[in-house]
Amino acid sequence: MMKTNEMRKSSSSELQNELAELKSELFKLRFQHAANGLDNPMKIKNIKKDIARVKTVLREKELKGEE
Repeated sequence: MMKTNEMRKSSSSELQNELAELKSELFKLRFQHAANGLDNPMKIKNIKKDIARVKTVLREKELKGEE
């Protein structure tokens, strides 16, 4: 997980890749949770927050007109 300051320094394409990875990981965690439960269900919550952070930074970049 990157910190928000590190995300702001990244390019939009890097953030898009990070977003895709996080969504994939969230899908896998949800599937595991439905199939046999997770050891730590808080992982799902943390991934969702990371996705929101990435989307927020991407939107900030979009409004600034970067890349």
